[in-house]
Amino acid sequence: MRKVTTEELQKLRQEYQAETLDKADVPSDPFVLFDHWISEALNAELPEPNAMTLSTCGSDGWPAGRVVLLKGVDKKGFCFYTNYQSDKGQEIEENAKVSLNFVWLELQRQVRIQGVVEKLSEAVSTEYFQSRPRGSQLGAWASPQSRSIEDRSALEEKLTEVTQRFKDVDPIPRPPHWGGYVVIPHAIEFWQGRQSRLHDRIRFSRKSNNWEVGRLAP
Repeated sequence: MRKVTTEELQKLRQEYQAETLDKADVPSDPFVLFDHWISEALNAELPEPNAMTLSTCGSDGWPAGRVVLLKGVDKKGFCFYTNYQSDKGQEIEENAKVSLNFVWLELQRQVRIQGVVEKLSEAVSTEYFQSRPRGSQLGAWASPQSRSIEDRSALEEKLTEVTQRFKDVDPIPRPPHWGGYVVIPHAIEFWQGRQSRLHDRIRFSRKSNNWEVGRLAP
């Protein structure tokens, strides 16, 4: 396999000139703009437009990022679901401050979000869990997410076990260690690529019950 050189990486660049983003044109509510942007990503049929990088930082001080899927957004915040006993679940338990990052390269856009996490209610988590494909429900029971395992056969054996356990059960109950979170933002930044790296960056910062809007240098 050919090794990619530093020179090749340094030469990679693209001029961004698809759209503009001006402070005077944005709505006063960042959720309105986010809804517009993710709708455009959906309409463009981008792969996994709801994929977002969730970054956490536990008590050890090491930041950790991974891609999760946005499964709901409203005036309170941005929702996703996971295993509470996973690494991210444990880090959130230790430090509720997190960040999210969406990137839609085809639209030359990013959205960065900083906020605090809260658990969704058990009723909301159960409703979503039981709306998932049955295989995904069984997988949530089978996988000790983030824990060390000997090999894949350990997962397959556990899946066989839970499949048998729930073969006559419908709906499958939600595992007590699995559920949803909502990220309640205190800052949301919208990034639109522009020519010559003079990108547009508009940042909404929460001030009490209102949003303060400002422009950042690229």
